[in-house]
Amino acid sequence: MAVLRNFASNPWVAMSLAFAAATSVCAAADSIDEQTRTANIVAEFEQLTDAVLRTGQTPALAAVVVKDGVIVSVRGIGVAENGKRIAVGPDTVFRVASLSKSFAASLAALLVNERALQWEDRVQDLVPALVLKDIDGAGKLRIDDLLSHRVGLPHNSLDRALEADSPYPLLLEQLDEVTPVCSVGSCYSYQNVAFSLIGDVTFAVTGDFFTHQVEKRIFHPLMMETATYGRDALEASGDWAHPHVKRSGRWQSVLPKLTYYRIPPAAGVNASARDLGQWMLAHLGHAPDVFDTELLNILHTSQIPTPGEVLGSPWRRERVRTASYALGWRLFDYSGHRMIFHAGAVQGYRAALAMLPDQDFGVALLWNSESAVPAGLLPTIIDRELELPARDWLQLDRLTPRPAAKVRRSR
Repeated sequence: MAVLRNFASNPWVAMSLAFAAATSVCAAADSIDEQTRTANIVAEFEQLTDAVLRTGQTPALAAVVVKDGVIVSVRGIGVAENGKRIAVGPDTVFRVASLSKSFAASLAALLVNERALQWEDRVQDLVPALVLKDIDGAGKLRIDDLLSHRVGLPHNSLDRALEADSPYPLLLEQLDEVTPVCSVGSCYSYQNVAFSLIGDVTFAVTGDFFTHQVEKRIFHPLMMETATYGRDALEASGDWAHPHVKRSGRWQSVLPKLTYYRIPPAAGVNASARDLGQWMLAHLGHAPDVFDTELLNILHTSQIPTPGEVLGSPWRRERVRTASYALGWRLFDYSGHRMIFHAGAVQGYRAALAMLPDQDFGVALLWNSESAVPAGLLPTIIDRELELPARDWLQLDRLTPRPAAKVRRSR
């Protein structure tokens, strides 16, 4: 006891203990303040999602927000199919369209980690069926070129043929008929058909189907319990949102279109808001047993500038200073902050996801219509998180609210 009394009576030790206690109290207060701030941001965001739904711009909308390693909000609102009373929820499955590209690139990174593949590997060495009009260029096309849209072909090559129901193997054969716009590896030009060669590469190095590999190595370890590939899996889900198109001024339910499901690496994933919450947490570093820091750094490193991406929607024109493409992800300088982003669109569905690594923050949106209005929710909550000057990216005052549909949760 004397030792303890002497220790506590030492003025320098006492001061140190007092300082440590004060620091601990301040840290706890800061943590509470941050939690309160996040709760306020989430509450405002959820009110806005409700307001968007009331405008009738989409039958259903699902959203998830992550912060500091946890899901702080996940919900689905509206109806799975217009005219019916089945409500959506946080586990309702939507198509995520081109957000699928991030899964393809992430699988490739896992294969590189296992040394089954290298970023410098030539695609043609693994997929001899690949032939381009630029014969020499075809032999130089690398895995990292493929996953960052540096194939040298015109923007969205052969997408129209895909939409006319041409099967993927036939489209692959037609790549040699497409006149390039630049040499392989030298320019950015967004692709769907050519991007999907990563599926053939996966089969070549694993002997297994691409979709099985993603399910085994990504969906299951990350507990993305409702994530799947393909139309059959979507329709077999116990809880899925039907696609809608505008006809005679109303949203009409249609059958999910098969076309882009034919290229799973580019656009084949189905997922719920909760699934995308898990996906963001993994890419923010909270699943190191699946994606380690080095792997994430590679996936999130710029490969090629994409200056055209600073144009388009008002929030991009005002907020995005520079843009580039990484491996399966877009990178934005969002008013001085690093953003990892991707969006997706197929008939009757839209999706958008953004992460702020330095703030350990992410948001994802899914909706079952072709309206652009819900997309304004993303920059709205990003601005709030970054404490940027408020801007009305939604402009809901221009839209007429509609009565909410009566819904039931059982399916």
